[in-house]
Amino acid sequence: MKETPLSICEKQTVIQGVKEGQRVDGRSLSEQRKTCITFGTEWGCCQVLLGNTRVMAQVSCSVQVPKSSRANEGMLFINVEMSTMAAEHFEAGRLGQQGIEVNRLVERCIKDSRCIDLESLCILVEEQAWEVRVDIHILNHEGNLIDAATLAALGALCHFKRPDVTLDGRDVIIHQLDERDPVPLTILHHPLTLSFALFNQGICVLDPTNLEERSADGKLVMGLNAYRELCTLQISGDGVFIHKEAVISCANVAASRAVQMVEMLKKSLADDAAERYSA
Repeated sequence: MKETPLSICEKQTVIQGVKEGQRVDGRSLSEQRKTCITFGTEWGCCQVLLGNTRVMAQVSCSVQVPKSSRANEGMLFINVEMSTMAAEHFEAGRLGQQGIEVNRLVERCIKDSRCIDLESLCILVEEQAWEVRVDIHILNHEGNLIDAATLAALGALCHFKRPDVTLDGRDVIIHQLDERDPVPLTILHHPLTLSFALFNQGICVLDPTNLEERSADGKLVMGLNAYRELCTLQISGDGVFIHKEAVISCANVAASRAVQMVEMLKKSLADDAAERYSA
């Protein structure tokens, strides 16, 4: 099913409002929607609510044979599922162009930045290693799926704990969670994406809604960590023009926001740990 096209009035209202520094939901151009991070009862389950956009990520692991080119490393696999209840134009079993873009950018931000220590996932060189799988489920689409999916995936990875492993000679013993305390993943840094809608007037809008994304001329996605290091960058759009000064300004806004988001994630993890301990 095709997405319902925007009316001319809707698009012109968004563009005119952006020109005047106003947005339909009342935010400033550099303001992000309210963000809520929660965790499930199982290790590695994280749900993110970004405005009305809702994404859930679940991490699982299994023992596999490592790749011959990286015999001393485990593997990280990221998969995105677009639920048909998230938007009318999402089709079951098909990612579509939007889903492929989300999957690719989450991989670039998290996997390609090597924020997970894959060597710590090795059990026996060339024989056995952990494969960590992140399944990201889009539950409701109200704009900026990339940022919500990246935050949910990172939160799930930080929350996840794998079974402990011991070696008896060449024999591998995988302990049940009730036998030994599970082991958290080694997180080297915390990369997150920050997205801007681009309008041809040279205006950049942080955390666009679905209406703003469809009215914009392009999109700028930056992946940064709490150390203000750039992990990924993508500018998309047909014929969109953006000054280098605007890119630098967006980078400064994104870097500051990334620091705040990482702190929010760490606090949510600490609150969840305290709640589990008290229970």
